[in-house]
Amino acid sequence: MNKFYRRLALLVVLVLGISGAVIYFTMDIHTLTNLTIFKPWSLVLAIAFVAVGLFLDGSRLMHLVHISDENITLSEAVQVVFGNYFLALLTPGATGGAVAQLMFLRRAGVPTGKATVLVFVRTVVSILFLLLCLPFIFFHDAHILPGISNSWLIAISLTAFSVICLLVLAARSNLMKHLAVRIARRLPPSQGRKCLTIFRDTQAAVQLLSASPRAMLMVFIESGLSLIAIYAVVPCLLLGLGVHDADWYSVMGRMIFLNMLLYFTPTPGGSGIAEGGFVLLFNESVPAGTVGIIAVGWRLIAEYIPFLIGLYYTVKVFGADFLNKPVVQKG
Repeated sequence: MNKFYRRLALLVVLVLGISGAVIYFTMDIHTLTNLTIFKPWSLVLAIAFVAVGLFLDGSRLMHLVHISDENITLSEAVQVVFGNYFLALLTPGATGGAVAQLMFLRRAGVPTGKATVLVFVRTVVSILFLLLCLPFIFFHDAHILPGISNSWLIAISLTAFSVICLLVLAARSNLMKHLAVRIARRLPPSQGRKCLTIFRDTQAAVQLLSASPRAMLMVFIESGLSLIAIYAVVPCLLLGLGVHDADWYSVMGRMIFLNMLLYFTPTPGGSGIAEGGFVLLFNESVPAGTVGIIAVGWRLIAEYIPFLIGLYYTVKVFGADFLNKPVVQKG
């Protein structure tokens, strides 16, 4: 239990420190003037969009589980989604999110092997959707990253998307299986076993993806709509500040780009990098002195409120000593 409270206290200090620093270093004389015109209804709208996004996230998980010939209720799917938010923010590199999903899926009656594959597929589908969006974003937004040409960014995103698709297709072949075994034999035993486990999970995921193409297309569409709804928090906050003439395509595009980067950040839930990246990408397109406040507001609504709900579900289901459970330690 002490381990749980230490991690929770550390996270609270980290979040408060980062949020305070971001607001402090981005405020100027115009901040209070801009905040006086802020419309409270935009907060309600932002929370509503997040609720829709989380509902769609739970819905796509239900469909994924159904494809694997298992079933879970919407309530159980919602617990998986919120548990992911909670443990992802509590662990370095958001690694705990996958463990939380596995724990809740197992409790819902999904066998461990299938649960592992479902967690893997859920993540890959989201990343594929974001990668597919990136070229269209870079074609439209010419200055998304200073010093890096958009042609390079387009090439990188298309290459990454193609590599993932090729690896998925290659996982079905015997050649890939023999290659994975040969690589595993050259590694230390523990790393070799991990390599083979990743390959088997990938192979099982490919079989799941190809078993029901129409159902997987529905999951892909739900994934995209879920992510877009959650990212719509920022346009809602901008509308609340009276911004009506923004390039909303670019706003949503930069949110997609930023959240794509957050999948690969080493900090718990992307803390610090998310806020800093937001300031870098939106500093010139929001009202003066408010970029830090909007960044913190986005994180609060889209990440920290789901985190608190996930905390409630996780402690209620597994108890406050859940961090000491074998599956968490192993994960």
